[in-house]
Amino acid sequence: MTAGPSAGSARGGPPDFALLMPLWGRDLPERVELALVSATREQELAPTLLILTVDGPLPPALEALVARVEAGEFGPARVLRHPAHRGVAAALQDGLLASPYELVARADADDLCRPDRFARQIPVAAGLAPAAPGQVPAPLDLVGGAMREFSDRIPAGTGPLRSRPLAHDEIVEYLRTHSPFHHPTVVLRRSTALAVGGYRHLPLLEDYYLWERMVLGGARTANLAEVLVDYRVDEQLFVRRGGWTLFSSDLVLQRRMLLDRVIGPGQLLRNLGMRLVYRFAPGWARRLAYRRFVESRG
Repeated sequence: MTAGPSAGSARGGPPDFALLMPLWGRDLPERVELALVSATREQELAPTLLILTVDGPLPPALEALVARVEAGEFGPARVLRHPAHRGVAAALQDGLLASPYELVARADADDLCRPDRFARQIPVAAGLAPAAPGQVPAPLDLVGGAMREFSDRIPAGTGPLRSRPLAHDEIVEYLRTHSPFHHPTVVLRRSTALAVGGYRHLPLLEDYYLWERMVLGGARTANLAEVLVDYRVDEQLFVRRGGWTLFSSDLVLQRRMLLDRVIGPGQLLRNLGMRLVYRFAPGWARRLAYRRFVESRG
């Protein structure tokens, strides 16, 4: 389901692309500014357009930062607003629909993009460079990469590595048990994502749900081995990854994957059993389990 090259690639250079970043009232202004700078002004290949989706009302400090975005401080930008908080899936879907470009890069409002992120990713997505040494370049619909964790205690670039399978066939196999992409690292092809419905509401699993539908729709995928993003991990991250809301999302997605024949009944039971233990374990145990059973398979 790949499209042809954009005007930029037809001219011999990297194609135009949009950067999609959601924002809501609980984001911290100082972290948002750092994320914006890292994803725009510090990039070797800067986005053609920044799409900032504002999900609900903002406090004055964030409104002041949004005004700077609208003034062009971080490059050409478009700000989309919704008066009520609807959730990240709705915000991202709005941005995806609003993008004038086929390639859309995702970034979160508290992570840090490496300066060479888009210079590495965009040519690969456009089919101008191979995803891995020895491969033949080909347009891709979904391209991610590795991340390193950081926090207020752990400096960026020094924390634990988060990686995922690199080749398409490995990604398809990994999809059966875990999300095969780190959402803050992906570049996706707009038409391919929208053809399967784009982002749909499923708390904290809206990305995994989209990857499943894109792969079923024929998307060509890859992950780069390089670290593209420094991923902020606060003390409550693994606490938020538990509870009934998340397990309910697990139930919905696993049922969908069964109906789509991505998994069979046996894999469904194994997946749900693993997630039941994971979602209701203490936060510290959930952190250890993620390192042992998820990242070790990446």
